[in-house]
Amino acid sequence: MTINNMPTDWTEPIVRVQSLAAAGLSAIPERYIKPPADRPSLGGDDGDLDIPVIDLGPLFQHGDGDDVALAKAKVMSQVSAACREWGFFQAVNHGVKPELMEGAREVWREFFHQPVEVKEVYANSPATYEGYGSRLGVEKGAVLDWNDYFFLHYLPSSIKDHNKWPQIPTHLRDTVEEYSEEVVKFCGRLMSILSTNLGLDEGFLQNAFGGADDIGACMRINFYPKCPQPDLTLGLSSHSDPGGLTVLLPDTDVLGLQVRKNSDWVTVKPVNQALIVNIGDQIQVLTNAIYKSVEHRAIVNSNKERVSLAYFYSPRGDLVIQPAKEFVSPENPALYS
Repeated sequence: MTINNMPTDWTEPIVRVQSLAAAGLSAIPERYIKPPADRPSLGGDDGDLDIPVIDLGPLFQHGDGDDVALAKAKVMSQVSAACREWGFFQAVNHGVKPELMEGAREVWREFFHQPVEVKEVYANSPATYEGYGSRLGVEKGAVLDWNDYFFLHYLPSSIKDHNKWPQIPTHLRDTVEEYSEEVVKFCGRLMSILSTNLGLDEGFLQNAFGGADDIGACMRINFYPKCPQPDLTLGLSSHSDPGGLTVLLPDTDVLGLQVRKNSDWVTVKPVNQALIVNIGDQIQVLTNAIYKSVEHRAIVNSNKERVSLAYFYSPRGDLVIQPAKEFVSPENPALYS
């Protein structure tokens, strides 16, 4: 069956990766083995290379002295360089409470450790992907990633449905609501910072997204179980994010995120209490590639599971996104149409 050309059922049985890991396999099923060119290099990258770590604290300080102004200008410059050169940075002193970050990550870890019958109540379909899932796409025989996930909508409020969020653990819904409110607020601040760095009014990008009242915000919680052969598979295949901004809450105890830098993969080393920010495709298009949406992927681990929360902040769904006229000239023609 299909709705609006989207299938409502999976074309083959869904296997939960967590159940495979729990079975104590010594080798992963063939469905998860990546082609040699796509397999990760574990530990082979330059250990000194990493995405920028930026202290945003000075931007939220009050005061008009020269020292305050210089500190703010320095941070703005760091953010600008990170968005242009990396498309990624780790933000500290970002305004989201550390205890809320920890609580959000751990309540989802608790959900994924519930009995299977509790989780299957929220099993998703390819019609919306909202809910508990283990794959993207419906192609039969496709090579799969080593992860399970939960996907939910937060904004616009017209499509947010608490009934689709897990009831167990009992405090999950309240925690997710509070965390979402804080992250969306942080995304709004980031949009102002990025706009100002482009030499434009601080509301420029937000308005290009349709205004603060009409943006889209959704979250994907990724659970990466232990994997007996992490060198043969990926937790998440290489991709760039199709939205506007992504704010990732990583699992600080386990390395997992890799970012492409030129021809290399750089393994991100999470900083305690940091949020990882990356530019999505829509901002790359809007800025005519001044800000970069960069490929990234997730590796897995043979000894440790990992949980991460990815928040996607996107333009209103019916907008046509194209390079803004401010970034197009005879010398810099539009790269997208």
